[in-house]
Amino acid sequence: MKFVKLHSRGGDYLVVASNIAWLRTGENGQTLVGMVGSSPLLVTGKIEEVAQMVLDS
Repeated sequence: MKFVKLHSRGGDYLVVASNIAWLRTGENGQTLVGMVGSSPLLVTGKIEEVAQMVLDS
């Protein structure tokens, strides 16, 4: 199981990479990360930056 550390303004998330279903541009330079079976997470960084973090994990 591979984990990805995603940064948020309210704290960091450590999520299982295979549970990420989609990415969507959010507000104020943030990205929504869709999780399988859960609500999306709002994380800091542009969509391309978050995608690269997921791919690098």
